[in-house]
Amino acid sequence: MVLPKHNATWKASESRLLSPRGLWLIAIRSRLLLCLAVSAFLLLLWRGFGTPSYKMDRFYCWGPPKAPMDMSTNERVAWTRHLQTPVIFNHHAPIEVNATTIQHVNLNPIKSTPHAIVNEERVLILTPLKDAAQFLTKYFELLVELTYPHHLIDLAFLVGDSEDDTFAVLAAEINRLQQGPAPFRSTMIVEKDFHFQLSQEVKERHSYEAQGPRRKALGRARNYLLSAALKPEHSWVYWRDVDIEENPPTIIEDFVAHDVDILVPNIWFHRYEDGVDIEGRFDYNSWIESPKGIKLTNTLPKDVILAEGYKEVDTGRTYLATMGDRHANKHVEVELDGVGGVSIMVKADVHRSGINFPCYAFENQAETEGFAKMAKRAGYKVVGLPNYVVWHVDTLEEPGNA
Repeated sequence: MVLPKHNATWKASESRLLSPRGLWLIAIRSRLLLCLAVSAFLLLLWRGFGTPSYKMDRFYCWGPPKAPMDMSTNERVAWTRHLQTPVIFNHHAPIEVNATTIQHVNLNPIKSTPHAIVNEERVLILTPLKDAAQFLTKYFELLVELTYPHHLIDLAFLVGDSEDDTFAVLAAEINRLQQGPAPFRSTMIVEKDFHFQLSQEVKERHSYEAQGPRRKALGRARNYLLSAALKPEHSWVYWRDVDIEENPPTIIEDFVAHDVDILVPNIWFHRYEDGVDIEGRFDYNSWIESPKGIKLTNTLPKDVILAEGYKEVDTGRTYLATMGDRHANKHVEVELDGVGGVSIMVKADVHRSGINFPCYAFENQAETEGFAKMAKRAGYKVVGLPNYVVWHVDTLEEPGNA
């Protein structure tokens, strides 16, 4: 109702409104309550017909009327099958490791390839030493001449059971080398005595009777040196004796270019008699197995160790030392079954796979020859270069021995 402008006062308007008692009387009348109840029923009925079934799930109590622990497997599946657990994928979420005692070593990038210099592959040169002071000066002269980048070469030595000044001379030579113009990446000296004593007289040291115990001791020395010096970053291991007299400066590049698991050159020596240079064959530990040798080993006790190049044993094997022509193609290959230890190039993964130098009889061989036998058993390729000659010092072998 619109009040006249001149009568628009609060008291006049209040007199025209219903009192609270009047409103209550209207609300409790039966017809109003009935209308409200019918309206609410119709509203619920309309929502029931107009709402999709999947939206009605929230009004349904799923599962049997029992506790979850009392349900069978099928009942539990039926109880939870309407649920969907959200899965969020993020394959790039990093895991942050803060503990300083955890080290990560990734060997996957470490390869041994014929392109070692281009790929900057690390080479580890290993040399076991015993009473070797007299050879060290020449040894380091040859190392300095190596053309393989010195910053990719690590040196490691094991000195054991020495009675001369090997340790002091070695330390002095390494110190001089590393302060020179072409130092190597790193050097290591391992000191370990095996309490094996053998005269350094050539007749006794190279006698047939001494070979079994001597090879066992040498095998242990090589294994100790290998375990101490081999690092994850090494691609190649070059075993090199201290008493090499002459070799090509490119020897490492020449060897890795063949891309084989284990490789050895031919080992000869010079002997001067009456001013004449006589070329002698030195290392008879690199050989090709023969039917006669197989037949012999089949009759021997398992703990007997054979040593090649001695008149006491005839295996009929073909020796790398008696093959080849140093004026011919030096990259010609022959497969071997045994190798000597004067100069061996090994892919580092061969050693990592557990192929080492047995200090016991392995197929009646020990040390380097046992190493070759073990590698062949594991499926690795062992190769010799009959025309590639490395010169060893002359040891004045006794007549009758090779």
